[in-house]
Amino acid sequence: MRPLTEDETKALFEKLSKYIGENIKCLLDRPDGLYCFRLQKDRVFYVQEKIMKMAATFPRDALMSLGTCFGKFTKSGKFRLHITALDFLAPYAKHKVWLKASAEQQFLYGRNAMKSGLGRITENTDKYQGVVVYSMSDLPLGFGVAAKATAECRHAEPMSVVCFHQADVGEYIRNEAMLI
Repeated sequence: MRPLTEDETKALFEKLSKYIGENIKCLLDRPDGLYCFRLQKDRVFYVQEKIMKMAATFPRDALMSLGTCFGKFTKSGKFRLHITALDFLAPYAKHKVWLKASAEQQFLYGRNAMKSGLGRITENTDKYQGVVVYSMSDLPLGFGVAAKATAECRHAEPMSVVCFHQADVGEYIRNEAMLI
């Protein structure tokens, strides 16, 4: 595992800021210790510094992973966020979308969220803003990108898309081998 380069850090922080804004600081300086991001085989891991220093005693080829995988870099250099980061992004999300019970299953199968399934949306959500998707009982289901601003959602037709699907907790079952 190695530290991220400046370009990699910039790409990671740009992606994270779409979902949690300025709260990136809260991910790194937590009350339970300092955390950092490390790269191994194009995957970015979020790990406590104390644990990372202990893992340095193991040979690299013996270490499969360390911490939580936040995502991976594609071959073109773009960062793709994985669903494994949801538990860390959800508490700090600036913009949220709540889905009705009838729309939850469709979202969990990888489909976009429609206006007919929209329960609530955070005020002042801009178009193409990163959002965390919740059930009506405040259970994080995944994340996506707002297809319409809050004001546009109020007057949209029932079958229009309000949130583009990015990742959902159903991926734990569908893409189990790819998430490691």
